[in-house]
Amino acid sequence: MFEPPSRRDVLKRVGLAGGVLAGSAVLGRALWDKGGFGAATSTAARQVRDYRLAERSPEHAELAIARGKEGDPPPSADQLVRRAVDAMGGMKRFVSRGDVVVIKPNIGWDRMPIHAANTNPDVVGTVVQLAFEAGAKRVVVADGSCNDAHRCFQRSGIWRKAHALGAEVVLPAEHRYRTTRMKGEILDEWPIFTTLVDADKVINVPVAKHHNLAKYTAAMKNWYGVLGGRRNRLHQNIDVSIADLATFMRPTLVVVDALRVLMRNGPQGGNIDDTKVMNTVFATVDQVAADAFGATLIGQHRDNLPFVKMGHERGLGTMYWENLRVREV
Repeated sequence: MFEPPSRRDVLKRVGLAGGVLAGSAVLGRALWDKGGFGAATSTAARQVRDYRLAERSPEHAELAIARGKEGDPPPSADQLVRRAVDAMGGMKRFVSRGDVVVIKPNIGWDRMPIHAANTNPDVVGTVVQLAFEAGAKRVVVADGSCNDAHRCFQRSGIWRKAHALGAEVVLPAEHRYRTTRMKGEILDEWPIFTTLVDADKVINVPVAKHHNLAKYTAAMKNWYGVLGGRRNRLHQNIDVSIADLATFMRPTLVVVDALRVLMRNGPQGGNIDDTKVMNTVFATVDQVAADAFGATLIGQHRDNLPFVKMGHERGLGTMYWENLRVREV
């Protein structure tokens, strides 16, 4: 004769089933999240994507600034980028034969190059060429745009330029994002644009410009393009979120476009009168120094940029850029 289970038996069975389901979920999450980023073996240490070089060389610049000479015809973007990268030791110092290289410009806005809201396509094009010349197997150009991605990639001129040079151009799409444990102060778990992190080398190619919340944006803030989800929720703690992102992403190289600089009404701009031609490109492996120096181009000072100080205090780089080996070319 069948006897119905007691209340205690029911609770035991429910608890056992719940434990099995929970264990399966954890295992599934760890396997799905490529490598786990610590999800399977949770640790207190911050998990980072570090693409930096270990070696340093005293004969190479630590911050290379390429500018046109006053009174001379303005140099091309190609000339300026090559001069800056050469002063850093050349692209072969950063890219090895067979590497998959991701180039991360700023392609956030539905703007033309003259508005200086996105990275200049000629700067991006030269970095693509240099990566191929150094022996890269694949070069990928990608960003997570703020405006409609198709319009941003087209109007910026970056899609056409990069594609013509043989690079793969990857637009953000839902299937390319993976929730990742970042363990930041603000950014704990967040959807990450996997194209921008699943590579052998990552080159950060931002544009220097004004930002109405952060005051200045270039290298560190450019990593916002790695994030999916509702990024505007981070604006209440924008400085901490920028520092968290720069902690998570350590670039192989930073090449900053300051050919034409948006001096006000950033980050989107839209008025040519808000821009200033500076004919400058600078390169470094130190994203904190890049922003501390670049901010001077729009009249800002590192002491007014909390995210720069946070990056310095976290050991991501130095805010005292003048203490580096600076070479003007």
